[in-house]
Amino acid sequence: MHLFKPHKVAHAHCDLMCGVYDPAQARIEAQSVKAIAEKYQASDDEVFRQRCVILKEQRAELAKHHLWVLWTDYFKPPHVEQFPNLHDLFWRATKKAGDAKKSMDPAVGQELLDLIDEIADIFQQTKQA
Repeated sequence: MHLFKPHKVAHAHCDLMCGVYDPAQARIEAQSVKAIAEKYQASDDEVFRQRCVILKEQRAELAKHHLWVLWTDYFKPPHVEQFPNLHDLFWRATKKAGDAKKSMDPAVGQELLDLIDEIADIFQQTKQA
């Protein structure tokens, strides 16, 4: 087993060190969450509504995933020092994405979008620094 033990350990902020991060990925999924909930509310076709639920849950999970990637891979301790509410903001946004999975209320999707917009604002400030 000693043969398979790594001699050097590499540390990187990203699985591929790609450096490509953008809250727009989470925002696009959140826009879908809200739009699907609106279409669900406007329809009386039960088959369509079932599809809406499934797709909306998938999109909310993707929004949550993209938020986690930003939070865990992009943002670093100096960002938290500069923006002390960053952890709480991400916590609330990922919790809201979870809420969006359970709700067919377009207002929940809008709340998720609003939180992502706050994150995007901070993200842009860090990119300009």
